[in-house]
Amino acid sequence: MCTEIVIFGEMLWDMLPSGKQPGGAPMNVAIHLKNFGLDPAFISRVGNDDLGVELLDYLTGQGLSTQWIQTGQTHLTGIVKVNLTDKTEVTYKIVQPVAWDYIQVTPANKKQVQEADVFVYGTLAVRSQQSKETLFELLHEAKLKVFDVNIRPPHFDRATTELLLREANIVKMNEHELATVADWYGISPDNETRMKFLSEKFSLQMVIVTLGAEGAKVLYQDEITIQEGYEVEVQDTIGSGDSFLAMFLKEYLSGTNISEALRKACAVGAIVATYQGATPSVSESELDHFLTINH
Repeated sequence: MCTEIVIFGEMLWDMLPSGKQPGGAPMNVAIHLKNFGLDPAFISRVGNDDLGVELLDYLTGQGLSTQWIQTGQTHLTGIVKVNLTDKTEVTYKIVQPVAWDYIQVTPANKKQVQEADVFVYGTLAVRSQQSKETLFELLHEAKLKVFDVNIRPPHFDRATTELLLREANIVKMNEHELATVADWYGISPDNETRMKFLSEKFSLQMVIVTLGAEGAKVLYQDEITIQEGYEVEVQDTIGSGDSFLAMFLKEYLSGTNISEALRKACAVGAIVATYQGATPSVSESELDHFLTINH
């Protein structure tokens, strides 16, 4: 399968009690896509510092090209202070400003987006004017646009989030993000009603909502597909949603039906939660074994 996927957004270090881990939802999605056999292009920016060099080395070690990663002289590589007091509801303190707040449009990355089949983006990278302008310019060049919402208070606002929803074809969010957006319009506290409202309001092809341990739901062509969650021993949930999205996109784009794509995506998200950190490599055999014993 030669689907071209471009991912835009933050790359950073999660500062955990146990030490630092590479992170940032867009980078995590890119790494999981790579682990699942695709070759995504990742557009981001690091600082000209040791942490930036380490992140680039990490990406290279994961087999990802760093050709779309810019290096800035004036701002440091991004870091996030992570609070793991509640393993299932991780909270973040995201330092600002940092290098990924200043991602630039270049003729090369614009061409890359024009030629790609899919463009994946989120909310966090638009907290600053420079990366926001860059994202909207690239969105105008994109074909299939996947909005991985990832609301990180206080780094979002309603007006910008609505603009990002209007640009999207496919939206993936968790149930808390769905509630945040639905509350703006006073929509009843029922996930399926909220999903249908968003789909109609923003002319979306598909709405994907993750429900943590409870699984996930997809609204596609007026039908809701539901996948129950898998029971696992959770280490932390960092990266679970990112691995879910990567697997779902891989399966959906290769023609797998929604139900099976959702089943595999939920399984991968559950497996990742049994590891520490955002980007453990989940092999096809590990996934097959997990699905066999959790049939």
